[in-house]
Amino acid sequence: MDELIIANRKIKSRFFIGTGKFTSNEIVPDIIKSSEAQIITVALRRMDIHAAEPNDNILNFIDKSCILVANTSGARNAEEAIRLAHLAKATGCGNWVKIEVISDSKYLLPDNYETLKATKALVKEGFVVLPYISPDLMDAKRLVDAGASAVMPLGAPIGTNRGLKTKELLKIIIDEIDIPVVVDAGIGKPSHAAEAMEMGADAVLANTALATAEDPVLIAEAFKLAIQAGRKAFLSKPGVEKEVAVASSPLTGFLR
Repeated sequence: MDELIIANRKIKSRFFIGTGKFTSNEIVPDIIKSSEAQIITVALRRMDIHAAEPNDNILNFIDKSCILVANTSGARNAEEAIRLAHLAKATGCGNWVKIEVISDSKYLLPDNYETLKATKALVKEGFVVLPYISPDLMDAKRLVDAGASAVMPLGAPIGTNRGLKTKELLKIIIDEIDIPVVVDAGIGKPSHAAEAMEMGADAVLANTALATAEDPVLIAEAFKLAIQAGRKAFLSKPGVEKEVAVASSPLTGFLR
């Protein structure tokens, strides 16, 4: 059976979603339902358990059957990421955490070195760590050795909707490491997600692509279907590409 397993949990959907940038929290349940996503990432700053109004706390809009993954968005180094992970766990969000360490304010590229430091520390404390990284094979291998439960390399700079601009690097990581690879950031269209899955990615995460669409609920469903199609395509082992034309019928040219 083709199952995605992370930290000994069977994950029913290979589409992960982020919850930032939506015009309101009220739309989140509809997006989760349409996408059938099980893993949902939430930045700590949006987990306001003391909010005066229930609608101000994103946690009130995420079904309890989902796996909540705290995102250390805003952390500039390992120490800040670790502190945010501890705060998220203290609020009752569990021990799944997406490590996001960004010290670059222009391109918003992840700091792999600080991410590795945070991963090592949090794994030792029993966290299920999913680090967001620039797609570098050696760093991905170091994260595997550190105990990461998956790696989340970017497809393009975060929030750009540009697709798989790091495709060759992603393929290397997919081929060379033995924990799940979740393509994260830059995915803008369902076709981008399908392409990532056809390459052999284990899952795809999207947020900006949903939040900036005219119909976020409909595109969430489109992403779900594209990811399912991409996975089936990968498992089918498509035919190889060729440089010259090859007749599809053995009778081609028989009239000559």
